Amino acid sequence: MDAKVHELLNQQINKEFYSAYLYLDFSNYFKAKGLDGFANWYMIQAQEERDHAMLFYTYLQNEDVPVTLEAIAKPDKVFSEHMEVLKAGLEHEKYVTSLINDIYGAAYDVRDFRTMQFLDWFVKEQGEEETNANDLITKMDLFGSDPKSLYMLNQELAARIYSAPSLVL
Repeated sequence: MDAKVHELLNQQINKEFYSAYLYLDFSNYFKAKGLDGFANWYMIQAQEERDHAMLFYTYLQNEDVPVTLEAIAKPDKVFSEHMEVLKAGLEHEKYVTSLINDIYGAAYDVRDFRTMQFLDWFVKEQGEEETNANDLITKMDLFGSDPKSLYMLNQELAARIYSAPSLVL
């Protein structure tokens, strides 16, 4: 495997674990505000990010290249309102999309078709993640100022269940 592609894939493991930490922090915020449905939604987001990290980890192991685990940074944002959290989630998903695109571009440059094929799932996944984050912002914008509507949105998010990724390595 090309050294740059290997480095970017390895770094992505850490970035995915950081994403899990970030979403756990978001979940903590909403739990403290009494919005258990929002807390559930972000707890599931954290589970997804941990699984994404493990997919990258497994891919590198299957390619017989070393994995180096690094320290995971502590989330450092303090939020004063619900919409700030949701917008930070969307911005983070856009950032992750840019990381995936960078890895894909590096793999493309060296004709690493196996890595490109592996990343195809993540490209699609990131599109879904950005859409979900944007939809949540739209719903909060429409309903968040009305307590009854916020309660219903919270109930909707509480119903979300975890579904592990179906990517086969």
